[in-house]
Amino acid sequence: MTTALTPTPPQRHHDHQPGTHENTRENTPESTREHRHARRFGLPIATALVMGNIIGGGIFLLPASVAPYGTISLVAFAVLTVGAIALALVFGRLAQRHPRTGGPYVYAREAFGDFAGFLAAWSYWITTWVSNAALAVAAVGYLDVLIPVHHSTAATITAALCLQWLPALANLAGTRYVGAVQLVATVLKFVPLLLVAVGGLFFFDSGNLGPFQGSDSGALGAVSASAAILLFSYLGVESAAVSAGEVRDPERNVGRATILGTLGAAAIYLLGTLSVFGTVAHDKLVTSSAPFSDAVNAMFGGSWGGTAVACMALVSMVGALNGWTLLSAQTPYAAARDGLFPKAFARKKRGVPTVGVLVTVVLASLLTVYNYTAGSGGVFEILVLVTTFTATVPYLLSTAAQIYFLASGQTDRVHRGRLVRDALLAALAFGFSMWLVAGSGYAAVYQGVLFLFAGVLVYAWMSARKERAARR
Repeated sequence: MTTALTPTPPQRHHDHQPGTHENTRENTPESTREHRHARRFGLPIATALVMGNIIGGGIFLLPASVAPYGTISLVAFAVLTVGAIALALVFGRLAQRHPRTGGPYVYAREAFGDFAGFLAAWSYWITTWVSNAALAVAAVGYLDVLIPVHHSTAATITAALCLQWLPALANLAGTRYVGAVQLVATVLKFVPLLLVAVGGLFFFDSGNLGPFQGSDSGALGAVSASAAILLFSYLGVESAAVSAGEVRDPERNVGRATILGTLGAAAIYLLGTLSVFGTVAHDKLVTSSAPFSDAVNAMFGGSWGGTAVACMALVSMVGALNGWTLLSAQTPYAAARDGLFPKAFARKKRGVPTVGVLVTVVLASLLTVYNYTAGSGGVFEILVLVTTFTATVPYLLSTAAQIYFLASGQTDRVHRGRLVRDALLAALAFGFSMWLVAGSGYAAVYQGVLFLFAGVLVYAWMSARKERAARR
């Protein structure tokens, strides 16, 4: 793909040279010593990172969650897919212009300055570690099918912490091992998922579909309500852009990986949900707690589906935790290089920002322990919804940055046809991001704004330190 704007040096932040750290990092003695452990991702692993982060454990619950709204929820899926692809295309364009680690943070800072960049980094960081805690708690539920742990609170907490720390240790071992784990996890989980998504079509019975519209809220209300449930499932389209500094030939591969990963995840979502709808009777699906297990049982008979799906879910969630742990450290790393996060977050070993990984896994672990010991299921669910809101803040800033880059481009360096196309994509992605905010709900937006305001205090402190250092 070719970008609408010819890449030019930034004109707003002269104290900040894009790409300097990333381009010289490989020539330092430290990077030479760590070359065996720090390896850049190629297109397959970058695509696996995107798909693995988009598809966590939600796919195993989504069909039952949207079944009460009827098959009209497939329309919501289609609308969300279009929005996610538009967002993916925008990230691909932005990565071509700014192929550096940090993704949304880099784009927001280049367009609107330090404060916007910090808000993107801060909100994205909150998203990653809260999501990691949620994934670990959900994974324990599937682990309990294989190894009963819920009989003991201590055993449950231990299992959840192990599920968080094992991917963290893989990250600390180096990007070489992160990529290997991500590729293996993606392959292992997509083989059985494709079996259900594609194989289920051969057992499809239209009599199982139930009503097209199962609620009394009208077609638009049903689409919006089911979309609100499905919104969280598409977070992660920015994965390759956030890790652009670790991707080989990022100007080319980040955009491709983002599009391929999003399309692959969308295909799995749509086919999987459609297959489950057509293999499990609607009245049973509405009350199902394991819809993919029920689909496998309906396809092949027996009761082994629950165990098989539990294994799939665990592999999927561990793979997602592995990828999200890497992303959780990359954005603070990029911000720390520019003096907007503590300097410790900018330290790398074996290609991985180790402090970011450790701080993130510690925060996620504390939240997990709090969830189990305080019995705060309702509070925890609100925090999970907060991640939908906090993730859209960098989305909105990134799409706004793309609009800024297009609108402020020099007319003699902009291809008019591509300008119109990219502007339409950016506008569509911005609208999609606003829909994500609306779908996250009033309580989540309220809590999310509080998180953002807490970050403003951190920004004030870091900016003051940066200013004092500049005067010396």
